This record gives sequence, C-alpha cells and structure tokens, in this order.
Amino acid sequence: MAVPQQTLGFVNRLILAPMVRVGTLPMRLLALDCGADIVYCEELVDLKMLQCKRVVNDLLGTVDFVAPDGKAVFQTCSREHDRIVFQMGTADPDRALLVARLLENDVAAFDVNMGCPKEYSTKGGMGAALLSNPENIKQILSKLVSGVSKPITCKIRILPSLEETVQLCKMMEQTGISAIAVHGRTKDERPQHPVHLDSVRAISKAISIPVIANDIFGLGDFCHDVEEKLAIISETQEQSVDRTLCALDVTDGGSGGVVELPFRFDRKRFIDNKITPKTALLEWCRRQNIPQPEYNTEQREVDRVFRSVVSVAGRRFASSIWYEGKETSRAGHGHGVPACAGHRGRTSRGPAGCINSWEA
Repeated sequence: MAVPQQTLGFVNRLILAPMVRVGTLPMRLLALDCGADIVYCEELVDLKMLQCKRVVNDLLGTVDFVAPDGKAVFQTCSREHDRIVFQMGTADPDRALLVARLLENDVAAFDVNMGCPKEYSTKGGMGAALLSNPENIKQILSKLVSGVSKPITCKIRILPSLEETVQLCKMMEQTGISAIAVHGRTKDERPQHPVHLDSVRAISKAISIPVIANDIFGLGDFCHDVEEKLAIISETQEQSVDRTLCALDVTDGGSGGVVELPFRFDRKRFIDNKITPKTALLEWCRRQNIPQPEYNTEQREVDRVFRSVVSVAGRRFASSIWYEGKETSRAGHGHGVPACAGHRGRTSRGPAGCINSWEA
C-alpha cells in the first residue's frame, strides 16, 4: 500500500540542478538566497550513505551524515528543509529504500539519478546505465513511492529515439512519481552538443506529471545575463538621475531621516566612463539650479570603515555598505540616489537576489 506523499510542488519552479562536487550545503543555501525555489544535492551513492551515521551538529546548526572515517558525506539544515531534494545513485530497490528511510525526516524529496554518463556511476548499473533496464527502474521507483512519505522524482537523459523516451517516461509516471527531470541529451552527448528541447517539449506533452527541463541554462549564462543588466545600469546612470528624486517614493525606515539602500560602488565599472554616479548627480543639480550635493563622512570605530551621506534636494541618501576609503565611500554612498533609479524596476525574483548578494 502506497504511503501518502507529502507535497513539494515542481510546477513553474526555479531549481538548482544536481552537480557533482558543487551541490553541497553552502552552494544550495546560496542558490536559495539568489531565488531558487528547490535545490538538489549532488548524487550520493547508496552504499556510501548506508555506512553513514546521522549526527546533529549543534555548532554549525546542521544535520550531518558522517562516514566511518569521520567525513560528513551529506549535510543539511533547517533553512533548506522543505526545499532540498536528495539525489541518490542506486541500482538496487532495497538499498534505495533503506537510504530514503535514513534521510526521510531531513529532506523534502528524493531523486534517482538515471542520467549520469560517467563510468564511476554506470559501471555499477547506476546513472545512465539504468536507462537500458526499464524493469529495474520500475522496481526502484515503485518501492520508493510506496515506502516513504516524501515525493519521488528521477532525472533521465533522452534515448536514441523520441518514441522510446516517451514510452519510458510514461512507464515511470505509472509508478506514482511526482516529476521527471529531463536532460535533453543522450548519454553519449556532452555539453558542447545542443540540448534537444523538442524532445523535452514532447515528453512534457505526453505525460501529466511535471517535467523539469534540466541544463536549460548554466551559472555562466546567468552571470552573463546579470553582467549585461549591470552594464545597462552603468550606461544609463546620468539619464536616470532626473527620474530618481521624482520616482523614489520610499520611507526613511528609521535611519535618521536617511534613505538607505544596499548598493555598492564598483570603480572598475567606470574605468572607460567619465560619468560616474557622483558626477552625474552633480550635473543633475546644476541643471535643476539647486545647491550641489553635500557629503557628510563618518568613520566607524570598531573596524575603521567609512560611510558618507549625501544631502540633495532636501533629502538625505546613502548606501548601507561601508567602505575602507573615505573617497570611495563618497562615491559609493553618494551614488545611492542614481543607483536607486538604475536598479529600481529592472530586476525581480532570482536575479534581484543574485545582484543584492553579489554586489553587497
């Protein structure tokens, strides 16, 4: 009799994919901070996990699964408890269930890796090797679905023909799993080969459970997109100043009458541009025939860093970031006004989280 599945929605979610030697706890928490809805850990092999002992680490606030040699094989914490998917490498239904029961109270869902083409995975019948053994796939997934209370998913690669791939996905759907992640390449294809998005689309139309499109964009693509947005912001700083004091309708938030926002001045972005945020603000004041900005700089005793507040048009603005140099603090805090317009309305959700984390 199937155990009732606890709900973890996979529809319209931004998901951190499982990545070997990358999907550890610090990376997963960073991804959550940057807007991810769900995070997968790296593939961990069933035999290794079954050797581990569950240890509550009060010092770090984590739950550690520790191997006999004292190494923490898997770590998690309360911040990701309802969004972490544990991906296992397995070729055995009984071992898979034992691993799932070991971690059932510490993760939100389980995933079976059926897409890894590397020899360390396939030589044990795991990863992409499972794709040639549909009966074993069925047994593993069915046992997990009926044996634990958390959602079960799997990650696959496409087969040589679309028809075979769709048939496999339909069979897996019948086991009661909650979602299928599809890496739109065959087991012999590598990152330099294009993703077969047509196959991913066809699979999503053929089954009723959510299909997670894997490897649609990478971290490099995302960072490049963010860099382009920041470049646009820099190029339009001067034009944005006119809009800022009119459009910026925010409360002072108890900061002593100072409108305070977390934007950092990065001098490297203005090497080839003579119009820095500080000079753009000065030019705006001249065009408006109002007194030029006034800067008040203070030094924090505990760490000797500087903060400047700029007064302009009857209001006071600053960045919440402190700087090591006095002049940089003036440039950085003084550009709080144009930076507000530059960032305001341009980002949302995941990208906003990333910009705030990286720039702050």
